[in-house]
Amino acid sequence: MTIDLYINEANDYAHDIGAPVYHPHVSVIHYDEVGEIRHTLNRFNCYGIFLQQEFPESLTYGIGTYHEGDGSLLALSPGQIGGKQDDGTRRQYHGWVLLFDNVFIQGTAIEQKLDGYQFFSYNSNEALILTPEEKDILYRIMANLRQELETQSQSFGHDDIVRNYILLILDYCNRFYFRQFKEMAAEGSNILSRFQQVLTDYYAHGMQKTNGLPSVKYCASELCLSPGYFGDIIRDALGESPKDYIRNFVVLRAKNLILSGKAIVQVAEELGFEYPQHFTRMFKNTTGLTPREFFNNQRKK
Repeated sequence: MTIDLYINEANDYAHDIGAPVYHPHVSVIHYDEVGEIRHTLNRFNCYGIFLQQEFPESLTYGIGTYHEGDGSLLALSPGQIGGKQDDGTRRQYHGWVLLFDNVFIQGTAIEQKLDGYQFFSYNSNEALILTPEEKDILYRIMANLRQELETQSQSFGHDDIVRNYILLILDYCNRFYFRQFKEMAAEGSNILSRFQQVLTDYYAHGMQKTNGLPSVKYCASELCLSPGYFGDIIRDALGESPKDYIRNFVVLRAKNLILSGKAIVQVAEELGFEYPQHFTRMFKNTTGLTPREFFNNQRKK
């Protein structure tokens, strides 16, 4: 993967595509006014909100590829990668981009609330899918923020007002995130069955032999969800974390293998443990019994 553009500061993207610059630490771009632009694969060292009517096919977003052709909202934070590698083509996009530097929000209410903005943690084939009404709300705020940047740069309290607009945008994004989360949580039974299938397929294909135990990150990626979002849904549906669910799934397989007469070393190896003692420790922590004690108890029944 070759990075085309390093967006180290908020205005680096505006400079690259020829958009106006209004503020040293905040960039608001209206794609409709910029004209056709080339694709770039970007590494961000600032925060970004991309609110667009459409995204390019096979858009890189976090660790995966985002396939949504219709408009939505992508949020990126420092250290993340997003965009599409430059292939020489140019395209007209529609919508808004907000970029702001970390230094601009240090010590402010925005920084204090960042941990609660879970949409920034997306990193696998995931975005906020907005309703037309939600898009309209954010479009209006973006336009008002851009007007403030254009016309009031020398006015009293300018930076505070700009920060308040950014905070308002992020709070609305958070509201829309939880609206989407509730809708997906309502479909929790479907996600649970898919989660179960991912784990079943993992062992059916022998992936544990090279990759060890299935991880939350792997399962989330297979379900096209970020680990954080995936964890929220599973906890809401089951009252336990995905890690707990995976552990219980592994222990159930272990019980079946133990009762089939396989040695502890064989069971540990078939489940993906590097060392048998690690398997024994997890089994006892989960069941209260060692594998051997479990086997002996079952034989007595």
